Amino acid sequence: MATLTADAPRNLMLGDIQEYPVIADDKIFAGAAVGENAAGYARPLQAGDPFLGFAEVAADNTGGSAGDVRVRVWRRGTARLTVAGATAITANDGAKVYAADDNAFTLTASTNTLIGVVSRWDGSTDCLVDFDAVTAALIAS
Repeated sequence: MATLTADAPRNLMLGDIQEYPVIADDKIFAGAAVGENAAGYARPLQAGDPFLGFAEVAADNTGGSAGDVRVRVWRRGTARLTVAGATAITANDGAKVYAADDNAFTLTASTNTLIGVVSRWDGSTDCLVDFDAVTAALIAS
């Protein structure tokens, strides 16, 4: 699956909302998985970034300096995601889910970022994923 080029609102349920400063000259689309770069700024998640959550709304810092714009993220909740490798109900309940970028989700750890676990397989490769940025960070460290 390709990285987002437009807003992709997620079906999200109750969770915590937080705001983070965005890196210079970038845009985070609504629904994007958000990561933190080495300098502590939010950006569209890249494999290996600490997971901050999912963008509630777009945050456009195109042409701006780091921190000029903040992104609102859901740090915890449940999202319906397409997850590569999730193919059957019996094999995937509770499986760890990783992000390869802001819109690519997989059961393969590799250098990807842990974001949560499959709470329910929903057919094909669609799953309800319980995500928690705080817990993911604790497990990853």
